[in-house]
Formats: sequence, C-alpha cells, structure tokens
Amino acid sequence: MIEAFDGIVRRNSNEAKLLAEIDVSRLPRHIAVIMDGNGRWAKLRGRPRIFGHREGAESVRAILDTSARLGIEALTLYAFSTENWKRPKAEVSALMSMLKRVLKRELNDVHGNNIRFRTIGDVTALSDDVREQLTAAEKLTAGNTGTVMNVALNYGSRAEIVRAARLAAKSGEISEESIEANLYTSEMPPVDLLIRTSGEFRISNFLLWQIAYSEIYVTPTLFPDFRRPQLFEAIIDFQKRDRRYGGVSEPPKQK
Repeated sequence: MIEAFDGIVRRNSNEAKLLAEIDVSRLPRHIAVIMDGNGRWAKLRGRPRIFGHREGAESVRAILDTSARLGIEALTLYAFSTENWKRPKAEVSALMSMLKRVLKRELNDVHGNNIRFRTIGDVTALSDDVREQLTAAEKLTAGNTGTVMNVALNYGSRAEIVRAARLAAKSGEISEESIEANLYTSEMPPVDLLIRTSGEFRISNFLLWQIAYSEIYVTPTLFPDFRRPQLFEAIIDFQKRDRRYGGVSEPPKQK
C-alpha cells in the first residue's frame, strides 16, 4: 500500500486491493473530470437537484484528496459551463451559494495539503462576492507546490480556443504553439486521463484542445457516488491502455 494512504485505506479491503494494482511509476500527470449525474442522483432519491450537487461536493473532496496523496500533478474539474446559465435561476443561485460555502469550508485544508487552487474560464461573469473568494483562494495557495486543482467555472472550450487565438494574433503569430501558450492550462501538462461519470458519451465542450491525446474513461457511476475506489478503478484502466499518440507509443513533444 502506498504510504500516503496508511490509516486512510483499510488493509485487506477492496479499496486496498485496488490501490495495490496501481503502478505509481505510470500515473497520469493530469486528470480531468466531467462531473455528471448530480441531478439524476438526487431525482432517484426524490430530492431537489441541489441535494445532488451538495453530495457531489463530497466526491470532489475525495477525488482531490486521493489525487494529492498519489502525487497527481494536475486535476481539472468541470464545475460550471457557459451553457449551465440556461438552468433554472434558482438552481444557478443555489450552485453559486454552495460554491462560496465550499470554498470557505475547504480552503484551509486545501492550503494545508499544499494544493494550488486555480480557476479556468471567464469568471468575470460571476458575482463580485464569488470572484473575491476565488481570487483570495488563488492568492493564498499560489506558492503551493503539490497538486494543482483547476476548477472550470463559466468555462467553454470553444470560447477558450477563440480567446487563445485572439491573444496569439496580437503577438503577431497564429500557430499551434502560440495558441497553446494562451490557453488557461498553458502551465499544465497535457490531460492524460479524461473521466466522465453517469455513462454519457459526450465531451460537452470541455478541454477540446487539451484532450487531443487523452485516454477517455466513461463510467455509469453518477458523480455523487464517484469516490476514492472509483478513481482507483479509472487509473487502473488507464494503465492498461496502449497509448499510441497517433501511431507511436510515446507522447508528442511538448510545445
């Protein structure tokens, strides 16, 4: 068992068996997650959708903690898309209120675990109080050297690519290298593993550029039920893949 999980994962449990299968020398450097199924999880229990989002916040905590203990370099979570504004106003308002509560409740633990918090997306559309908390969280954790937690808020990949192309044009050159340098994730390694919960086979306008050579893992598990064992299973599946990168078994050179 990996030492970081001593006292966390019970010995001889199914979770411990899964952990033992993981090759720590072949971990994905960057994991991205489309956190889908919160609403359906709540509906199955006769509860309002926000109940599913609250339970999903516990899954985020478990995934982040597990990623940090494994030494994953970056974790990007699709929290709120540009299309999510079309949801009922009451749900959007409740989501934003929950975001503020979670930030306030979890920030000290995030910082104490050497995790760096970042947002990607157009956060200018968010309310002043939400932006203030996001900025405070980024400033507090800016010097941390552990896992980078990217939270995608008001994020759409097409808009990100257009933004990057415009910034590249201002520099006088439009190329793959200049566009990549202007993406929100320019400081991050490429996404190795993209996870989508709830069994839907869609990318949903998420990291279209960054997942060019990602391995995609789709699970029927609804996001509030996706915790440490399910992340272990996704990583084990990833490590069984023969990554070809368009025909060769080595990644393309970093731009």
